Amino acid sequence: MTHPPPSHEPKGIDLVGDDAVSVFASQGPLGAEVALSKLRAAGLPAALRYPSAGRIWGLTVDGLGRVEVVVPAACADSARELLAEDEPPTEV
Repeated sequence: MTHPPPSHEPKGIDLVGDDAVSVFASQGPLGAEVALSKLRAAGLPAALRYPSAGRIWGLTVDGLGRVEVVVPAACADSARELLAEDEPPTEV
């Protein structure tokens, strides 16, 4: 008996379709990985979105190093509030 190949599709909420909303962006993966970890630790579904060429070749020019953290649209406000907690106060 043969089994179908494993699916590499994300399970549950679609974080790559039209429902995905960017809530954080950084130049390079470090800041985005920190934001992603914070959202996941709070129980919010989140994923990284980035151009593959930047990750493969280590390029960070002309937007190739841009990494976005995306969440479902229904979670966007909660995610932004959670990420804003760590921002330093803005001088007026």
